[in-house]
Order: sequence, then C-alpha cells, then structure tokens
Amino acid sequence: MTPRPRRFRFPGRVYAIVDTGVRGRTSLLELTAALLEGGVRVLQLRAKDLSTRELCDLARTLRPLCTRREALFLVNDRPDVARLVGADGVHLGQSDLPPRQARRIVGEEAIIGLSTHNLAQVREADRLDSVDYIGFGPLFATTSKSDTEACQGIEGLRAARSSTSLPLTAIGGLSADSAAEALAAGADAVAMIGALARAEDPAALVRALEAMPAQTGG
Repeated sequence: MTPRPRRFRFPGRVYAIVDTGVRGRTSLLELTAALLEGGVRVLQLRAKDLSTRELCDLARTLRPLCTRREALFLVNDRPDVARLVGADGVHLGQSDLPPRQARRIVGEEAIIGLSTHNLAQVREADRLDSVDYIGFGPLFATTSKSDTEACQGIEGLRAARSSTSLPLTAIGGLSADSAAEALAAGADAVAMIGALARAEDPAALVRALEAMPAQTGG
C-alpha cells in the first residue's frame, strides 16, 4: 500500500488547548474568542469531564468560531465526536484508539495528532502513516493534567526533534519564556493550556508568542 503523504504543517506557533477541567480567568467561550482574536490558528477542545452529548454540544458551539477565524478545530481523544461535529481532526493519547483505526472514522482528509512521552513513542509514531503530527511532553511540570509522564525538558525535546520528520508541538508547563526555548530547540509549535487560560490578556499573549523569532534548531 502506498504510504499516505505527509502534508500537514502547523499554520502558527501557538497550539491552543481549551480544557473544561482547567479553571481560567474567563469562561471557556470567552477564552476561545480571545485566543482566536489574538491569532490562534489551531485550537483543540479537551473535555474529559463532559458526557458525549455535552461534548458534542460544546464542540458544535466552538467549531464555527474557529471557522470564522480560519483556525483549525481539533477534538481531544474522540474521533467519533470529531467526525460528528465536522472538526478538522482529532488528537489522540497513547491509550486512545490507535491512529490507523481512528483514520477509518475521521476520514483521509482529517488531521490526526498523537501524544508521545518518550523517544520510543516518538520513533513509533514516525513510522505510522496515519499520524500527521505529534505532541511531545510534558517538557516541564504541569498542573493541567493529573496523570502526567516524566518531564522531558529541553534536551528531551531536542532528542525528539532529531528522531522524527513529523511536525512536533511541545507541551507541558510552558510559559512565554520556556515556549521560546522550545521553539529554538526545534518545536514547530507550542501547546498551552493553563498559561493561556490564566493569562490576564490571552489575546496579547498569543500575539507575543506568534511574534517570536523562527526556530534555530537544536
């Protein structure tokens, strides 16, 4: 079988994750609007505390907001919900449906991302033609998730970058300063949850992050 061509590239440096389980300064809808106003081009909905119906309803509310701003809209964990709400793709964890099976649900044109937490997982993801990008981390300690893996740090990120040709977003405890480090170490984008939700001005933070110098590699 001919391998699926890898054509995905992150359209911006900020990979925004809005999480119903992370308390922020504003409501999730207000946060989403602010992030999109600031220039976010990729937004993922993470809602592990919602029922399937509630998740679908929320996704259908956020989807048009992203469409109007020409931003990609992804759903965490649930390829079935991503397909139902017309999302641009799904982000999978290591314990979720395998990417090849998820591809049968979301279709050939949808984007599939996969979380990785160590070099073995990065190398395995690189061999999967159903994966369009990987998330790597956590880089640093984070309060946004309670089931985190060992922190990988900037050196771990450099090693991950050298182990895959896939687009890579760094995640886990990132601030504006450490985001700059991650981009310089080879990340194509930086994924943030708490830093965005708790920012006094999320739109301004996004603008500052998007204005950072281009990556210089490891």
